[in-house]
Amino acid sequence: MSEQTIFTAALEQEPGSRSVFLDEACGDDANLRERVEKLLRLHEQAGDFMDQPAAAIGLTTDQRPLERPGSRIGPYKLLEPIGEGGFGVVYMAEQLEPVRRRVAVKVIKPGMDTRQVIARFEAERQALAMMDHPNIAKVLDAGEVGQASSLPEQWQAGSPPHAGRPYFVMELVRGTPITEYCDQNSLSIRERLELFAAVCQAIQHAHTKGIIHRDIKPTNVLVTRQDGQAVVKVIDFGIAKALGHQLTEKTLFTEFAQMIGTPLYMSPEQAELSSTDIDTRSDIYSLGVLLYELLTGSTPVSKEQLKQANFDEIRRIIRENEAQRPSVRIGRSDTLPAIAAHRHVEPARLSGQVRGELDWIVMKCLEKDRNRRYETASALAADVQRYLNDEPVLACPPSAWYRFRKLARRNKAALATASIVALVVSVVVTVSTGLIWQAYQDLRREVYFQRITVADRELSIDNLAATLQALQDCPEDLRDWEWHYLMRLCKVEPLVIQESKAVHGVAFSPDGGQLASACADGSSPSARSEISTTMSWGVRPAARRT
Repeated sequence: MSEQTIFTAALEQEPGSRSVFLDEACGDDANLRERVEKLLRLHEQAGDFMDQPAAAIGLTTDQRPLERPGSRIGPYKLLEPIGEGGFGVVYMAEQLEPVRRRVAVKVIKPGMDTRQVIARFEAERQALAMMDHPNIAKVLDAGEVGQASSLPEQWQAGSPPHAGRPYFVMELVRGTPITEYCDQNSLSIRERLELFAAVCQAIQHAHTKGIIHRDIKPTNVLVTRQDGQAVVKVIDFGIAKALGHQLTEKTLFTEFAQMIGTPLYMSPEQAELSSTDIDTRSDIYSLGVLLYELLTGSTPVSKEQLKQANFDEIRRIIRENEAQRPSVRIGRSDTLPAIAAHRHVEPARLSGQVRGELDWIVMKCLEKDRNRRYETASALAADVQRYLNDEPVLACPPSAWYRFRKLARRNKAALATASIVALVVSVVVTVSTGLIWQAYQDLRREVYFQRITVADRELSIDNLAATLQALQDCPEDLRDWEWHYLMRLCKVEPLVIQESKAVHGVAFSPDGGQLASACADGSSPSARSEISTTMSWGVRPAARRT
């Protein structure tokens, strides 16, 4: 980036973050940084000079101060400065003709009228001119500084300094930043939500006109009183972005690696250093930060945390750090009594009022994934109104699976390590279980063969009862051919002796080797000696074969 580009971009940064920005923008070029810092010092000294009284007579053109009270810009007489930014100054002024009224006049500072600054300035006044909403400051007039009548009388004899600088006139908003107003008046949670809903409707009107604000914060949302009622006014569309149309014919672009917006309130998309992917949901995120501050008294990311971080770390925090739920932040606050007093509620009850539905509404706005935010500002306002009407809100807490995915995304290294450890443990357990199971099966088979051996031994000594017991103790799933062989040897085959006559009685011989039978006619068939070879009682047949 050029010296001028870095200088103008540095002026848009908060004073506390300029050093970090210069570290990133200038890199190792010490000469470039020294020149830019010198320009910044001269710029600040010029502002200090204007705070001191001085006579205009005798000043050269380069020494003349900015417009001051008493100066005229067209029909507007400047009364006092009421605001100042990096490029412009806002004055309270009195319109002298054709009507008399108090207005606010915003004009570019002398020396700041670069092509880029003028383009952005004209874009702001065009954006305001497009809108007509009771909660957005209205543009009344516009022009360029340069007429002799716009300068003090003692300057009118010479050529006017810094001619051609644009200005525009807005309605005068005598307001207080919304957070300060709420605290000063000790507004309750309900009253704060009612004001916030009006802010959402104003931003929705801007979105309807194709305008993204990109810098929603308390100092750009003022609260004034009209007819005894608090009325919010959204101001400062200085870095607004148009959707689908151009706000000015002049070339307007965002420098590469330039962060547009206020870090405490900007969306993760704005921290990506590219304006090409910004849509209306970026403002939804900033509205969520504003609501968070209205409820808790602090922003999700503290100023101290950003002050201690370098440029890249600030971007990382905005993109990745998840905010605490508002109820949790309140419960852990060291200034809970003061926060509760500003909300007109007892400290013990404040966290409970916010817990639940208000937590859900805020956290839906603050989703890092913009697809999970409210689609429109009016949808956010409608959900806030549902809460005020005691109706069910559309926002709901994220699912357990979604929370796990977010946790995994935030802790990729730790999760990868844990996964590897879990995999190793799983493999060890699986292998160990397999080995134990195999050892158990080997032991069962060993016991099985021991019982087969016992059965064979008992059968060899004609102990049929012990043999059958040993075979019955064998597990059914292990019984193989040897088991069935031994069981067959133990089986007693019945012997059937055929007789042609009716038999009334039978008897064994004393030695058990013969069988005699008695028939019905009194005859007695011959004794059968083959009984010894064909029938046995409790004796293995193979052992008795002849």
